[in-house]
Amino acid sequence: MSDIPAATPASIVEALKAVAGNPPKVRASFAKGWCVRGTYTPSDRAGEVTRSQSFTKPSRVLARFSVGGGNPAVADTNNLVLRGFSFKLGDDDHRSDILVESAPVHFARTLDQMLAFLGARIPGPDGKPDMARVKAFSAANPETLNQANYIAARPLPGSLAGTTYWGVHSFPATNAENETRFIKFKVVPAGGEITLSEDEARTKPSDFLRDELARRMATGNVRFNVMALLDRPGDPTMDVTIRWPDEDHRDEVRLGTIVITGFEPDEACDASIFNPANLAEGIGHPPDEIFAARRAAYTISLAKRR
Repeated sequence: MSDIPAATPASIVEALKAVAGNPPKVRASFAKGWCVRGTYTPSDRAGEVTRSQSFTKPSRVLARFSVGGGNPAVADTNNLVLRGFSFKLGDDDHRSDILVESAPVHFARTLDQMLAFLGARIPGPDGKPDMARVKAFSAANPETLNQANYIAARPLPGSLAGTTYWGVHSFPATNAENETRFIKFKVVPAGGEITLSEDEARTKPSDFLRDELARRMATGNVRFNVMALLDRPGDPTMDVTIRWPDEDHRDEVRLGTIVITGFEPDEACDASIFNPANLAEGIGHPPDEIFAARRAAYTISLAKRR
Protein backbone atom coordinates (compact mmCIF):
# COMPACT_ATOMS: atom_id res chain seq x y z
CA MET A 1 0.00 0.00 0.00
CA SER A 2 1.21 3.49 -0.75
CA ASP A 3 1.61 5.84 2.20
CA ILE A 4 0.77 8.85 0.02
CA PRO A 5 -2.57 10.27 1.17
CA ALA A 6 -5.37 10.97 -1.27
CA ALA A 7 -4.99 14.30 -3.00
CA THR A 8 -7.60 16.58 -1.49
CA PRO A 9 -7.58 20.32 -0.82
CA ALA A 10 -6.83 19.51 2.84
CA SER A 11 -3.86 17.27 2.02
CA ILE A 12 -2.50 19.90 -0.37
CA VAL A 13 -2.62 22.54 2.40
CA GLU A 14 -0.84 20.11 4.79
CA ALA A 15 1.87 19.45 2.19
CA LEU A 16 2.39 23.15 1.40
CA LYS A 17 2.89 23.84 5.09
CA ALA A 18 5.20 20.83 5.53
CA VAL A 19 7.44 21.99 2.67
CA ALA A 20 7.80 25.35 4.45
CA GLY A 21 8.57 23.72 7.82
CA ASN A 22 5.08 24.25 9.29
CA PRO A 23 5.31 27.89 10.41
CA PRO A 24 2.29 28.66 12.62
CA LYS A 25 -0.62 31.01 11.83
CA VAL A 26 0.41 31.96 8.30
CA ARG A 27 -0.93 31.27 4.84
CA ALA A 28 0.00 27.92 3.33
CA SER A 29 1.33 29.76 0.27
CA PHE A 30 2.39 33.36 -0.33
CA ALA A 31 2.84 33.64 3.44
CA LYS A 32 4.87 36.86 3.24
CA GLY A 33 2.84 39.81 2.03
CA TRP A 34 1.53 43.35 2.40
CA CYS A 35 -2.08 44.52 2.41
CA VAL A 36 -2.85 47.60 0.29
CA ARG A 37 -5.80 49.62 -0.99
CA GLY A 38 -6.54 51.41 -4.22
CA THR A 39 -9.04 52.11 -6.96
CA TYR A 40 -10.20 50.41 -10.14
CA THR A 41 -11.36 52.35 -13.20
CA PRO A 42 -12.83 50.36 -16.11
CA SER A 43 -11.93 51.02 -19.72
CA ASP A 44 -14.61 51.77 -22.29
CA ARG A 45 -13.95 48.33 -23.83
CA ALA A 46 -14.47 46.19 -20.71
CA GLY A 47 -18.07 45.37 -21.70
CA GLU A 48 -16.86 43.84 -24.98
CA VAL A 49 -15.28 41.07 -22.92
CA THR A 50 -17.45 40.73 -19.82
CA ARG A 51 -20.69 42.09 -18.41
CA SER A 52 -19.34 41.45 -14.88
CA GLN A 53 -20.01 44.64 -12.96
CA SER A 54 -16.82 44.13 -10.96
CA PHE A 55 -14.95 44.88 -14.20
CA THR A 56 -17.30 47.34 -15.92
CA LYS A 57 -17.85 49.74 -12.99
CA PRO A 58 -15.36 51.77 -10.91
CA SER A 59 -14.70 50.48 -7.41
CA ARG A 60 -12.43 50.55 -4.45
CA VAL A 61 -9.79 47.84 -4.35
CA LEU A 62 -8.45 45.78 -1.46
CA ALA A 63 -5.31 43.96 -2.52
CA ARG A 64 -2.28 42.06 -1.26
CA PHE A 65 1.19 41.82 -2.75
CA SER A 66 3.17 38.76 -1.70
CA VAL A 67 6.27 36.62 -2.09
CA GLY A 68 5.78 32.95 -2.90
CA GLY A 69 6.06 29.93 -0.65
CA GLY A 70 4.90 29.17 2.87
CA ASN A 71 7.85 30.78 4.69
CA PRO A 72 6.95 34.27 6.00
CA ALA A 73 10.67 35.05 6.36
CA VAL A 74 11.58 34.35 2.72
CA ALA A 75 14.06 36.89 1.35
CA ASP A 76 12.80 39.39 -1.22
CA THR A 77 16.06 38.73 -3.08
CA ASN A 78 15.15 35.04 -3.63
CA ASN A 79 14.74 34.80 -7.40
CA LEU A 80 13.34 31.24 -7.33
CA VAL A 81 9.97 32.09 -5.81
CA LEU A 82 6.94 33.80 -7.31
CA ARG A 83 5.61 37.26 -6.62
CA GLY A 84 1.86 37.37 -6.09
CA PHE A 85 -0.89 39.97 -6.40
CA SER A 86 -4.44 39.30 -5.18
CA PHE A 87 -7.19 41.89 -5.46
CA LYS A 88 -10.90 42.34 -4.80
CA LEU A 89 -12.90 44.41 -7.28
CA GLY A 90 -16.51 45.55 -7.21
CA ASP A 91 -19.05 46.06 -4.44
CA ASP A 92 -20.69 43.62 -2.03
CA ASP A 93 -23.20 42.48 -4.66
CA HIS A 94 -20.72 42.14 -7.54
CA ARG A 95 -17.41 41.08 -6.01
CA SER A 96 -14.62 39.35 -7.88
CA ASP A 97 -11.42 38.09 -6.23
CA ILE A 98 -8.58 37.72 -8.74
CA LEU A 99 -5.28 35.96 -7.94
CA VAL A 100 -2.36 36.52 -10.28
CA GLU A 101 1.33 35.65 -10.01
CA SER A 102 4.64 36.37 -11.71
CA ALA A 103 4.56 33.27 -13.95
CA PRO A 104 1.96 32.37 -16.59
CA VAL A 105 1.73 28.69 -15.58
CA HIS A 106 1.13 26.59 -12.46
CA PHE A 107 3.50 23.85 -11.31
CA ALA A 108 1.02 20.96 -11.53
CA ARG A 109 -1.75 19.89 -13.86
CA THR A 110 -3.79 17.78 -11.42
CA LEU A 111 -4.24 17.56 -7.66
CA ASP A 112 -2.48 14.19 -7.55
CA GLN A 113 0.50 15.66 -9.38
CA MET A 114 0.53 18.72 -7.11
CA LEU A 115 0.57 16.54 -3.98
CA ALA A 116 3.36 14.36 -5.37
CA PHE A 117 5.38 17.44 -6.37
CA LEU A 118 5.11 18.83 -2.84
CA GLY A 119 5.67 15.43 -1.22
CA ALA A 120 8.99 15.08 -3.02
CA ARG A 121 10.10 18.42 -1.52
CA ILE A 122 9.14 17.92 2.13
CA PRO A 123 12.34 18.24 4.19
CA GLY A 124 13.80 15.19 5.87
CA PRO A 125 15.21 15.04 9.44
CA ASP A 126 18.19 17.16 8.32
CA GLY A 127 15.83 19.97 7.27
CA LYS A 128 16.54 19.47 3.56
CA PRO A 129 14.56 17.73 0.83
CA ASP A 130 15.94 14.55 -0.78
CA MET A 131 17.30 15.97 -4.03
CA ALA A 132 17.46 12.54 -5.70
CA ARG A 133 13.73 12.18 -5.07
CA VAL A 134 13.06 15.66 -6.44
CA LYS A 135 15.09 14.93 -9.59
CA ALA A 136 13.35 11.60 -10.15
CA PHE A 137 9.93 13.21 -9.83
CA SER A 138 10.90 16.05 -12.19
CA ALA A 139 12.24 13.62 -14.77
CA ALA A 140 8.96 11.69 -14.71
CA ASN A 141 6.86 14.89 -14.72
CA PRO A 142 8.77 17.42 -16.85
CA GLU A 143 5.79 19.82 -17.13
CA THR A 144 6.07 20.49 -13.38
CA LEU A 145 9.29 22.42 -14.12
CA ASN A 146 7.65 24.87 -16.56
CA GLN A 147 6.91 27.39 -13.83
CA ALA A 148 10.35 27.19 -12.19
CA ASN A 149 12.06 27.43 -15.57
CA TYR A 150 10.04 30.53 -16.45
CA ILE A 151 11.02 32.26 -13.19
CA ALA A 152 14.68 31.21 -13.41
CA ALA A 153 15.00 32.62 -16.94
CA ARG A 154 14.02 36.11 -15.79
CA PRO A 155 15.82 38.73 -13.72
CA LEU A 156 14.83 39.35 -10.10
CA PRO A 157 11.80 41.65 -9.75
CA GLY A 158 13.02 44.98 -8.37
CA SER A 159 9.58 46.22 -7.37
CA LEU A 160 6.15 44.78 -6.70
CA ALA A 161 4.91 47.76 -8.74
CA GLY A 162 7.10 46.81 -11.72
CA THR A 163 6.15 43.14 -12.10
CA THR A 164 3.81 41.55 -14.64
CA TYR A 165 1.32 39.18 -13.02
CA TRP A 166 -0.57 36.37 -14.76
CA GLY A 167 -3.73 34.42 -14.10
CA VAL A 168 -2.80 30.84 -14.97
CA HIS A 169 -6.42 29.71 -15.51
CA SER A 170 -8.74 30.07 -18.52
CA PHE A 171 -11.83 31.99 -17.38
CA PRO A 172 -15.09 31.88 -19.33
CA ALA A 173 -16.17 35.50 -19.81
CA THR A 174 -19.66 36.51 -20.98
CA ASN A 175 -20.11 39.96 -22.48
CA ALA A 176 -23.06 42.34 -22.78
CA GLU A 177 -24.15 40.57 -26.00
CA ASN A 178 -24.31 37.24 -24.13
CA GLU A 179 -21.27 35.90 -26.01
CA THR A 180 -18.94 33.68 -23.97
CA ARG A 181 -15.28 33.02 -24.67
CA PHE A 182 -12.23 32.11 -22.60
CA ILE A 183 -9.86 34.81 -21.37
CA LYS A 184 -6.70 34.86 -19.30
CA PHE A 185 -5.92 37.73 -16.97
CA LYS A 186 -2.62 39.58 -17.29
CA VAL A 187 -1.88 42.50 -14.97
CA VAL A 188 0.78 44.75 -16.44
CA PRO A 189 2.66 47.58 -14.67
CA ALA A 190 1.84 50.82 -16.50
CA GLY A 191 5.39 52.06 -15.98
CA GLY A 192 7.02 48.91 -17.34
CA GLU A 193 9.00 46.12 -15.72
CA ILE A 194 11.48 46.94 -12.94
CA THR A 195 14.19 44.32 -12.48
CA LEU A 196 17.54 43.95 -10.73
CA SER A 197 20.79 42.52 -11.99
CA GLU A 198 22.55 39.94 -9.83
CA ASP A 199 24.99 42.62 -8.68
CA GLU A 200 22.17 45.02 -7.77
CA ALA A 201 20.30 42.25 -5.94
CA ARG A 202 23.34 41.57 -3.75
CA THR A 203 23.19 45.12 -2.40
CA LYS A 204 19.52 44.86 -1.37
CA PRO A 205 18.32 43.93 2.13
CA SER A 206 16.21 40.78 2.37
CA ASP A 207 13.09 42.86 3.06
CA PHE A 208 13.45 45.67 0.52
CA LEU A 209 10.16 45.26 -1.34
CA ARG A 210 7.84 46.94 1.18
CA ASP A 211 9.95 50.10 1.48
CA GLU A 212 10.41 50.22 -2.29
CA LEU A 213 6.63 50.01 -2.72
CA ALA A 214 6.07 52.73 -0.11
CA ARG A 215 8.37 55.10 -2.01
CA ARG A 216 6.49 54.51 -5.25
CA MET A 217 3.08 54.94 -3.65
CA ALA A 218 4.21 58.28 -2.21
CA THR A 219 4.74 59.52 -5.77
CA GLY A 220 1.36 58.19 -6.93
CA ASN A 221 2.59 55.88 -9.65
CA VAL A 222 1.72 52.33 -8.63
CA ARG A 223 -0.56 51.68 -11.57
CA PHE A 224 -1.50 48.48 -13.40
CA ASN A 225 -3.45 47.73 -16.57
CA VAL A 226 -5.76 44.73 -16.15
CA MET A 227 -5.70 42.93 -19.51
CA ALA A 228 -7.84 40.12 -20.89
CA LEU A 229 -5.99 37.83 -23.31
CA LEU A 230 -8.50 36.48 -25.84
CA ASP A 231 -8.77 32.80 -26.71
CA ARG A 232 -8.50 31.09 -30.07
CA PRO A 233 -10.07 27.77 -31.09
CA GLY A 234 -8.17 24.79 -29.68
CA ASP A 235 -6.50 26.62 -26.79
CA PRO A 236 -5.66 24.32 -23.85
CA THR A 237 -8.11 25.40 -21.15
CA MET A 238 -7.72 22.39 -18.83
CA ASP A 239 -3.93 22.25 -18.38
CA VAL A 240 -2.49 25.06 -16.24
CA THR A 241 1.13 23.90 -16.70
CA ILE A 242 1.22 25.08 -20.33
CA ARG A 243 0.61 28.43 -21.97
CA TRP A 244 -1.76 29.14 -24.82
CA PRO A 245 0.11 29.03 -28.15
CA ASP A 246 1.80 32.33 -28.92
CA GLU A 247 0.37 33.77 -25.71
CA ASP A 248 2.71 36.76 -25.65
CA HIS A 249 1.28 37.98 -28.98
CA ARG A 250 -2.43 37.48 -28.35
CA ASP A 251 -5.24 39.86 -29.07
CA GLU A 252 -5.93 41.52 -25.74
CA VAL A 253 -8.35 44.05 -24.30
CA ARG A 254 -7.63 46.41 -21.44
CA LEU A 255 -10.44 45.87 -18.95
CA GLY A 256 -9.39 48.69 -16.66
CA THR A 257 -6.69 50.23 -14.48
CA ILE A 258 -5.82 49.60 -10.84
CA VAL A 259 -4.04 52.35 -8.91
CA ILE A 260 -2.59 51.33 -5.53
CA THR A 261 -2.71 54.29 -3.15
CA GLY A 262 -1.65 53.12 0.30
CA PHE A 263 -1.04 50.35 2.81
CA GLU A 264 -3.81 48.78 4.87
CA PRO A 265 -3.31 46.99 8.20
CA ASP A 266 -2.57 43.28 7.68
CA GLU A 267 -5.81 42.45 9.47
CA ALA A 268 -7.78 43.99 6.58
CA CYS A 269 -6.49 41.21 4.31
CA ASP A 270 -6.08 38.51 6.98
CA ALA A 271 -9.64 38.67 8.32
CA SER A 272 -10.91 36.80 5.28
CA ILE A 273 -9.46 35.31 2.13
CA PHE A 274 -9.04 36.29 -1.47
CA ASN A 275 -11.27 33.46 -2.63
CA PRO A 276 -10.79 32.62 -6.31
CA ALA A 277 -14.35 31.24 -6.39
CA ASN A 278 -15.74 34.76 -5.75
CA LEU A 279 -16.46 35.90 -9.29
CA ALA A 280 -19.27 38.32 -10.13
CA GLU A 281 -21.67 37.12 -12.85
CA GLY A 282 -20.05 37.58 -16.25
CA ILE A 283 -16.83 35.80 -15.28
CA GLY A 284 -17.23 32.06 -14.80
CA HIS A 285 -15.19 29.43 -12.98
CA PRO A 286 -12.31 27.97 -15.01
CA PRO A 287 -12.86 24.29 -15.88
CA ASP A 288 -9.52 22.92 -14.70
CA GLU A 289 -9.00 20.67 -11.68
CA ILE A 290 -6.57 22.98 -9.86
CA PHE A 291 -9.04 25.87 -9.80
CA ALA A 292 -11.77 23.66 -8.36
CA ALA A 293 -9.46 22.64 -5.51
CA ARG A 294 -8.28 26.20 -4.76
CA ARG A 295 -11.76 27.18 -3.66
CA ALA A 296 -11.74 24.72 -0.74
CA ALA A 297 -8.01 24.99 -0.01
CA TYR A 298 -8.14 28.72 0.73
CA THR A 299 -10.94 28.20 3.26
CA ILE A 300 -8.99 25.39 4.96
CA SER A 301 -5.83 27.51 5.08
CA LEU A 302 -7.75 30.40 6.66
CA ALA A 303 -9.08 28.13 9.40
CA LYS A 304 -5.59 26.83 10.16
CA ARG A 305 -4.11 30.28 10.69
CA ARG A 306 -6.81 31.39 13.12
